[in-house]
Amino acid sequence: MYLTQRRFITVNALLLVLLLGSLALAALVGSVHVDLARALTAGMPDNADRVILFDTRLPRVLLAAVVGGALAIAGAALQGLLRNPLAEPHLIGISGGAALGAVIAIIAGGRSALTESALLPLGAASGALVSMAVIYRLAQVHGRLQPYVLLLAGVVYNAFAGALIMCVNAIADFYQAHGILFWLMGSLGTQSYRLVVTIGLYTAIGAGWLMLRTRQLNLLTLGDDAALQLGVDVDRARRAIFIAASLLVGAVVSVSGMIGFVGLIVPHIMRLILGADHRLLLPASLLAGAIFLVWADTIARTALGAVEIPVGVVTALCGGPFFVYLLKREGRKLFG
Repeated sequence: MYLTQRRFITVNALLLVLLLGSLALAALVGSVHVDLARALTAGMPDNADRVILFDTRLPRVLLAAVVGGALAIAGAALQGLLRNPLAEPHLIGISGGAALGAVIAIIAGGRSALTESALLPLGAASGALVSMAVIYRLAQVHGRLQPYVLLLAGVVYNAFAGALIMCVNAIADFYQAHGILFWLMGSLGTQSYRLVVTIGLYTAIGAGWLMLRTRQLNLLTLGDDAALQLGVDVDRARRAIFIAASLLVGAVVSVSGMIGFVGLIVPHIMRLILGADHRLLLPASLLAGAIFLVWADTIARTALGAVEIPVGVVTALCGGPFFVYLLKREGRKLFG
């Protein structure tokens, strides 16, 4: 379907309304009932409803929206860049490097790395940057960035990082090992508004950078030769898109841990509904990813009552069967 300004505005406005509604409803849902009228009452320092709603739930819900949006738009961009519908942000190796950096920070910082917000994100961000540099170098063949080599290098690097994580975890004490395991499965709890604003601004810049490359992404899906003939500097475009998507993934992993499959599920659903035009697909994936992870996290913290499960478990339970479906569908296209 041809993209018009009216269609672009309508789709994104609808998704924005759904996101705002999801944020409001998810903040009110929890194992403890919150009286909204009492929570909105000013001048009550001992107002438990206000503390639960505005100091505990709302920052978490907002962070879920930011992380989900970042993972989804990165996934949509990487699938277009690699011309591979099974590409997923965590497969490119950046998340493995970020996880390794975070685990090293936990071991080096002891309990403070698990209780203070600065050390853990710093270690994860450093690991993401190092892994991005390594994978980018490995993916270059005769000075050119090769999409399939990049994907393979990411898978291998993730496996290598996973082995190192298990090695480091083996020497950790019980408290650290438990924290590492919970963080690796994805967690959005105990975050501040300051962190939400920081990661939100970072995501906005990265997402804006990717949206400026939507025309190049559309042309890259036609193949290198066609893109070159239409005036695209293929190597430069691939490099810019890969770096922007990688930094987005590394940033959100540094604050949320390993939350997989968001960048696989959401772009595919949006592509089926809206088509493959990245001018609409990227902003729609950003908003839909935010909606998806808000509700996935709501399920994670309410499904078992007062017992919270990692949000990465919920997304994996959704994404595993979806990945098998996509694998079978692509297999039938290739061999059937």
